[in-house]
Amino acid sequence: MSTRKPRIALIATGGTIAGTAASPTDTTGYSAGRLGAEDLLAAVPQLAELADIRAEQPFSIDSKDMGPAHWLVLLRRVQALADAADVDGIVITHGTDTLEETAYFLHIALATAKPVVMTAAMRPATALSADGPLNLYQAVQLACRPAAGRAGVLAVLGGRILPAARLAKRHPSAVDAFGSPDALTVDAGDALLQGLAPYRRHRISLPDSIQVLPPVELLTVAAGSSPALAAAVVRALARASLLSGGAGLVLALPGNASLPDSWEIALTEVLPHTLPVVLASRCGAGTTAHFAGRPGNWLQCSALDPLKARVRLIAGLGAGLRGARLKRWFERG
Repeated sequence: MSTRKPRIALIATGGTIAGTAASPTDTTGYSAGRLGAEDLLAAVPQLAELADIRAEQPFSIDSKDMGPAHWLVLLRRVQALADAADVDGIVITHGTDTLEETAYFLHIALATAKPVVMTAAMRPATALSADGPLNLYQAVQLACRPAAGRAGVLAVLGGRILPAARLAKRHPSAVDAFGSPDALTVDAGDALLQGLAPYRRHRISLPDSIQVLPPVELLTVAAGSSPALAAAVVRALARASLLSGGAGLVLALPGNASLPDSWEIALTEVLPHTLPVVLASRCGAGTTAHFAGRPGNWLQCSALDPLKARVRLIAGLGAGLRGARLKRWFERG
């Protein structure tokens, strides 16, 4: 008796994995998002041995142009596919520039026990040694494994499984550009996959009625950065909050999320008590502490890097959390 192959939904969104260049030796001067989902599948005929795949393409863009509006489209489509009885797993192809942000948003906003696997490429599809085809093959392999569904959103790149919770792009052009302290090899067993299972408290539900996610800006504070930047952004966000019902600010700060005195004075003068501001460390690893005494709308992000802190704040505000409820949920991440 034959065994039914897994049924995998492929969502293509563009990126370098679908990019083309005039020469096979050109790995930088290419145009992203030129190939469609069917082209990606045709380049890896071996996929037909793994699964029955149906493909769709909600958009085809360079991921530098990806934003919260695209996240909302993806979230709703992936959730619908995950809820469908005839889908066993989902693979999303994406550009690398903002992969970690989209992956983390889906990770905290999706409600499913089915595998959701993202993949990408650092070299265009026309390159001599394009990395996209093998990444796609291994992503489908992983999406066929039910155990992967209990690990939250995962990415497959360069022969490794990278959980969205701590996924980060660490090099602008190297093939092994991505890293995570929790990375596994693609042949990792089910027990290791299940060990990546996220806490349920990290998840949040966005209402079906929401059409636009609230704006959240990210400012990096360097030595001597002018606090006038903060004041200007806070004023703009306060206006945006009136239109969207919420807004927020994330500060990427030195060391232990240390806020310069001049910035604290400036923010205290202009920051509405309804506008949340997150103090995040720009170090890229470790946790922050010594946060006692801050006002209730000042949030600590602990181990989250500034990019993920911004995504988390957008999701929390989009879910309607405000005040103490937002603080409790956000700081558990």
